[in-house]
Amino acid sequence: MSLAVQEWPSFTEHPSSPGRPGVLVVWRLELTKLAGLLRVRAVALACLVVPFFVVGGLNLQSATPGDTPFGQWVHTSGFAIPMVILGFGAQWVLPVLAAVVAGDIFSCEDHFGTWKTVLTRSCTRGQVFVGKFLAAVTFVVAAMVALTVTGLLAGLAAGTQPVVGLGGQLVPAGHASQLVIVSWLSEVPPVLGFTALAILCSVLSRNSVVGIGIPVVLAGVLQVVTLVSLPVWGQMALLSTPFLAWHGFWADPAFYGPFRDGLLTCAVWFAVCGGLAWLVFRSRTIGVAA
Repeated sequence: MSLAVQEWPSFTEHPSSPGRPGVLVVWRLELTKLAGLLRVRAVALACLVVPFFVVGGLNLQSATPGDTPFGQWVHTSGFAIPMVILGFGAQWVLPVLAAVVAGDIFSCEDHFGTWKTVLTRSCTRGQVFVGKFLAAVTFVVAAMVALTVTGLLAGLAAGTQPVVGLGGQLVPAGHASQLVIVSWLSEVPPVLGFTALAILCSVLSRNSVVGIGIPVVLAGVLQVVTLVSLPVWGQMALLSTPFLAWHGFWADPAFYGPFRDGLLTCAVWFAVCGGLAWLVFRSRTIGVAA
């Protein structure tokens, strides 16, 4: 029996009403289900330990990853290490982080044939959709916060010397800590955009492999597209472009235009993908009244 069948309770004691916290019930249940999944636990563990493994690996070699921002400074300042991790993983690893849960959170019910069980409980179809959506968003945000904290702690463990910024300026330890945190958190909007995209793929395909795979493949395609000389509006429209907005934080003087533009791009992707996912899910025929 699937986990969805085992854990969906009946809410008949609380009939549906505008004030009933049905969304919160679904959200809590989905988080409980996610916490029991092996892949989710593996991702959570990776968020906690990978930055420290990177520090250990860099300490074992004298070479530096010079092809990424801050790579040449990893042996002279610990603050360079979380930025190297971010520079490498932002456009490759973070979309996977978004898709690993969001791409499966709806299609798993199709796989196990549990939609009728879920939708015959006293929660409405809209409450189920929003609750699942919020659970995926909660996981992604929690993972990003964990990576931010562990990345900074790993850097501090490696050394607190000032680091050279992207404008050639020397950034003192206190300001560098703030920039590391802000840079990592600036990745949350594009990751949420990929989360909404993965949810759309999950709802449309009803297949977990497709729901997880398409956002990951698209992230790779967008990496190639960014190498093409596109007009400014074309670059701004890509969901991959906001991943690079943190570069402006480390410039001298700092500039924030790409970050503000990226917020708009991510908001559009999030709203369009989320809205389309809801329209498809609402119109689906599952055999029960929604």
